[in-house]
Amino acid sequence: MKKVPDGWPRISSSLFYEDAAAAIDFLCRTFGFEVRLKIEGEGGRIEHSELVFGDGLVMLSTAQNGTKEGRAPSPGRSPRSVGGVNTQTLCVFVDDADAHCERARKLGAKIVDEPKTSDYGEDYWSDRSYRAEDPEGHQWWFMQRMVTRGQPA
Repeated sequence: MKKVPDGWPRISSSLFYEDAAAAIDFLCRTFGFEVRLKIEGEGGRIEHSELVFGDGLVMLSTAQNGTKEGRAPSPGRSPRSVGGVNTQTLCVFVDDADAHCERARKLGAKIVDEPKTSDYGEDYWSDRSYRAEDPEGHQWWFMQRMVTRGQPA
């Protein structure tokens, strides 16, 4: 495989929000993301943005409900706009799952699953993780590797 461009992970996800500007503020304030790029269109609409967390990257934009000049409409929708259905859950490794959860809770994240440690057996690892939901219904798993046995950390 060829090397990826500097500053880009091998794979990243793109999310769609009804109010992408508010989502960017929430994700940065509550979960600790940082804005790398934000392109605004008419009326403050977020055409494209890139948020980073360590060496991870997630892109997000305002969900489109029609044709954009010169290109087909994006099929992406916010979970809130389709009855809360989720087709992906994002996983983010953090240094301290408990502290991250408490910060997220205090800043308005809905904690779906409280922090717990899961041990996957002698040949694998154990993680401490929790699941949160953002204001438009996207699901986020935050994980802390506790023990590594037999597998790369």
